[in-house]
Amino acid sequence: MKKFLLQFFTWWNGQTLGTRFHTWRKGTRVGEDEFGNIYYEGGKDSEGRTRRWVIYNDISDASLVPPGWHGWLHHRVDVAPVNENYQPRDWQKPHKPNMTGTPAAYRPQGSIANAQDRPRVTGDYDAWTPGG
Repeated sequence: MKKFLLQFFTWWNGQTLGTRFHTWRKGTRVGEDEFGNIYYEGGKDSEGRTRRWVIYNDISDASLVPPGWHGWLHHRVDVAPVNENYQPRDWQKPHKPNMTGTPAAYRPQGSIANAQDRPRVTGDYDAWTPGG
């Protein structure tokens, strides 16, 4: 019941009631990614292409869409990742969502947000002064 009510009042929790109705009427399920996001297609967009969309498993965050599905959603490729036999290369890392704004965000050495001590100044820097 709670999830159904969230569809009335929020857009960031999976799908809205309007998206649920549109998906029920026109959507054809294409596949699902490793994060539990479900991908659909159906109907035509303003350019005459097949409309494609994603229903997020949890919070609506576009950085949770893996690269293969991103390409398919934006019509960069015609074949959905579930319909191709793609094997990542050894050097390719698994997809990670954008961690900016979270405790897992990258904080370089010397950053105020980094809990470590700042590196000591070596004295090899001379500050610029006007006219000097």
